[in-house]
Amino acid sequence: MIFVSLTRLRIRSIRFLPLFVIYTLRSLRQVKKAPGFQRGALLPDRSWTFWTMTAWDQSDSMRSYMTTGDHKRAMPHLMHWCDEASVAHWEQEESTLHSWEEADRRMRESGRISKVNHPSPEHASLNYRKPRTSGGGSITP
Repeated sequence: MIFVSLTRLRIRSIRFLPLFVIYTLRSLRQVKKAPGFQRGALLPDRSWTFWTMTAWDQSDSMRSYMTTGDHKRAMPHLMHWCDEASVAHWEQEESTLHSWEEADRRMRESGRISKVNHPSPEHASLNYRKPRTSGGGSITP
């Protein structure tokens, strides 16, 4: 079984974007070398919203990545930088990643919100605009 992790983050102000990009690039460098990482995808959406979808050999591998290195250093900032943040996880047989349309469906149906200090009115309900599904890129080990 493949473990898939999906995240959606909306940056609440453009002033946080430069540091967000720096931490994102560092986390990308880390994930490419992370044990158990299979593949991933990034989707820059509208309104400073960013999606990631990553496939792992098991949930423990993803949690190890998430709680170490550059990714761990980035996480505390997200509570201040974001006004919307959510995650969804699932297991699947196939190693390919689903479409962004399917990822959106899963986020709305089984996603959970993450803590943010300045939540938007839509944060708690996961009532966000349908994502733009073009312009994304892949992440390979």
